[in-house]
Amino acid sequence: MLSFSLSLSAAMADQPAKQAFGAVTLPSAGTPTPIGSYAKGCISGAMALPDDGPHWQAMRLSRNRHWGMPQTVSLLKKLSEDAASIGWGNGILVGDMSQARGGPMVFGHASHQMGLDVDVWFTPMPEKRLTPEQRETLPFTSMLDKSKFLTVDGRKFTSTAARLVMTAASYPQVERIFVNPAIKKKLCDSWTGDRSNLGKVRPMYGHDEHFHIRLTCPPGLASCKPQAAVAAGDGCDKSLAWWFTEEPWAKPKKDPNAPPPKPPRPVMVSDLPKACAALLEAPANRNAVAGTRPPAAPASALAPMADDDLPDLPDSAPSPRAKP
Repeated sequence: MLSFSLSLSAAMADQPAKQAFGAVTLPSAGTPTPIGSYAKGCISGAMALPDDGPHWQAMRLSRNRHWGMPQTVSLLKKLSEDAASIGWGNGILVGDMSQARGGPMVFGHASHQMGLDVDVWFTPMPEKRLTPEQRETLPFTSMLDKSKFLTVDGRKFTSTAARLVMTAASYPQVERIFVNPAIKKKLCDSWTGDRSNLGKVRPMYGHDEHFHIRLTCPPGLASCKPQAAVAAGDGCDKSLAWWFTEEPWAKPKKDPNAPPPKPPRPVMVSDLPKACAALLEAPANRNAVAGTRPPAAPASALAPMADDDLPDLPDSAPSPRAKP
């Protein structure tokens, strides 16, 4: 039995991580535990965000990505109530959280791997509840004026939208919030409330149709690798000004005589913390169900839209790359 278990683990470790974790539909049993880091990890004992709440609706249900740590679920419930109270429609529309056991996703994110990341749409929850079909097809709403370079559309990114982002940033368990650089600049230029949490709001590629909330690692939990702390200050400095130069958006230079680049090596299960391979084989918690949802759509029908396809890059230092 032991040799069978070891050989099974070895076979599991040799699989591409995206396919292995994407194929698991239910979380493992046990205490909710994040393992690894935001962009290289998994989650044991994940909790489901219910598909519907008094002031939230989960979107793109067929993706099966509304799993996370209990504190992530609690934060979303709190934010949804606060959103409704400030006039953000009837509450919030919740995008991707994590997969049932975390890990890399087939498309859409480089992070969201251990139940401590969540996307909230820049679209208020309507008074009339969205049907399951509408949750799959409702278009995203960009906060940008696409006719100009990195410019917020003031008709869409209203003072209420700004207040929603800053409300989320005010929660002590929130470590970072990723927004488009134009949205960060707008907040820097116009936010007149408490600015002590403005530094948590970080500029990032994409993120004009949703904002990405990242929670801190639970205190004292060695299995969770924290990200470097956000630098002191409000972030309205040269690190923000860099995004408004040509460098972040310049196309990489190519040697016309160079051979075609080799496809990048896929992240394998063995590249993740060792506990993640074992987690894939752990018994499922069959009582953990988010709610009634449509059957999973084929991969071809789940093509990401707009900035959902952009990776959540680390923001300790800017990294130039091709224009999105």
